[in-house]
Amino acid sequence: MTDFDTLAASFRRFAEVEVPSGDCPLYETLALAVAADRDLLGIASHRMEGQPIANMLFGAVHYLLAKAPNEALATHYRTLSSGPPVGSLVALFREFCLSHREAIVRIVETRMVQTNEVRRSACLLPAFGEVANRAGRPLTLIEIGPSAGLNLVFDRYGYDYGNGIVAGVPESAVRINSDSRGAPPPVSPLPRVAARLGIDLNPLDVGDSDEMDWLRALVWPDHTDRMALLNAAIEVARDDPPVLIGGDLFELLPALIEEADPDSAVCVFATFVLNQFSEEMRERLRQLLLASAKRREVSIVVMGFSEFVSMQFEQPFEGSMWLAQLGPRGNSATRLAGCHHHGRWIDWAPEEFELQW
Repeated sequence: MTDFDTLAASFRRFAEVEVPSGDCPLYETLALAVAADRDLLGIASHRMEGQPIANMLFGAVHYLLAKAPNEALATHYRTLSSGPPVGSLVALFREFCLSHREAIVRIVETRMVQTNEVRRSACLLPAFGEVANRAGRPLTLIEIGPSAGLNLVFDRYGYDYGNGIVAGVPESAVRINSDSRGAPPPVSPLPRVAARLGIDLNPLDVGDSDEMDWLRALVWPDHTDRMALLNAAIEVARDDPPVLIGGDLFELLPALIEEADPDSAVCVFATFVLNQFSEEMRERLRQLLLASAKRREVSIVVMGFSEFVSMQFEQPFEGSMWLAQLGPRGNSATRLAGCHHHGRWIDWAPEEFELQW
């Protein structure tokens, strides 16, 4: 039996917490409308277990609308139309969902939310620089849940942090702006990369147009700047895609760490992924990393909520950039920075903590 109260609460939370005020008015309005509509909640309920329900429903509609630009509803989506909106947003959305019910259900039953937020590279860059500076060696990067792997090619982008702080490749088609709110982050020189790998249950191929259409559909429609960055990054990645491996993280990660170039520093990283793991999965990952670190040093960079200490710093949809370093000589944890969940700002202020693993 469908638990409509629980589903409705999920959409209300999305509107009230996950879409900060004014950040995406279209989704805020639609989420509250869906929360009060059992027909739409019933469609959304078909999403796979563990998948965020609002993102799935809205992504499915965005995906279908992109293939039907003449629909009146598309005029309300800034990523699809630059003209004035036509008709009532809520009424058009409801009509579209009901008339495309089978197609939407098929998408939410089979797809996953795999947002690849390119601007997060502005926060990852100084974290990777910190790892490289401490190790004095190039990095073997291993991303958990890379989606299409666009953050794995961070060193092919150009960056502007304001206050004269620039980094990366000035001529890159990908130009990332991120406000530096704290001490100047260590962004120059770019850390050297020996290898870049990703592990995902369902890695997305930048050469597959349909998979990239789904990736675009996960961008919030009011965020035309994010869409432009995503499109540019896809083109950059297509020139030389990173190695993405489909499969079970717990089966694949130990061998990738073990087989990494001994002259490189292993850096495992994740951006807003581990919060989707169960506590059992997070504990299994911790034990896996600790076991690997008995043989060689391993660094773990996490953008999101802390996996390293019990205290929490984050406000809704803000996060922290953490670095844990594990090895035969001991373990440590550093909160490197506070950061916006989409990478729009970074507050660089490293602080050491006791690693509570």
